Amino acid sequence: MKPAPLAAGSGAEGSRTDGADGAKRRQILDGARRCFLASGFEGASMGEIAREAKVSKGTLYVYFDSKEALFEALIDEKKRDTAERMLTLEDTSGPVGDVMRAFGAQLILALVRPDHVALVRLVIGASERFPEIARTLFESGPEHGAKRLEQFLRERQARGELGSRDMTTAAWQFIGMCYHRSMTEALLAGLPGPDSATAARRAGEAVETFLAAYGPGR
Repeated sequence: MKPAPLAAGSGAEGSRTDGADGAKRRQILDGARRCFLASGFEGASMGEIAREAKVSKGTLYVYFDSKEALFEALIDEKKRDTAERMLTLEDTSGPVGDVMRAFGAQLILALVRPDHVALVRLVIGASERFPEIARTLFESGPEHGAKRLEQFLRERQARGELGSRDMTTAAWQFIGMCYHRSMTEALLAGLPGPDSATAARRAGEAVETFLAAYGPGR
């Protein structure tokens, strides 16, 4: 039997976000993150989380009334951080290729951060039990980034800097080119992420391929 969908802010923790309560909540979330990353959702217990967070089990239940609510709060926090770090088009005034190279390199480096790779593994492991959490991570990460990139591409298309092909597909294909090799190496092979120079080179290669398909006159 599948668990009921988890509502944002469910449980007792909803009103405990300021001052000392906020610090205690942060302490609990940090302990929970370490436990979930080490043991997965199924393997981590509330008792183990309380010990790792250095709080009593009673205190833990004051802030989070279930392991599910704690897991949801942790993923909700991480998805916001992921969106802010990964998907920013900081300077869109330059040539389209330059903007996309900078965006692609930034995306690659953010994707392969150890904390992000660990988060993806954790969510994949729990996705059958909590499909709505996996969905919200997708929406706040890849889907959000594709929409922002698509908006930029449509603006440049209107200026005649890109061809007439579909920019929704174009955005997803560019993100896929940036994502696939580096993230697959990190997620499946456990390889260290590329350094800044390698990320810039891979992003540049993706831009060359992209412009060959979507450049002016295409």
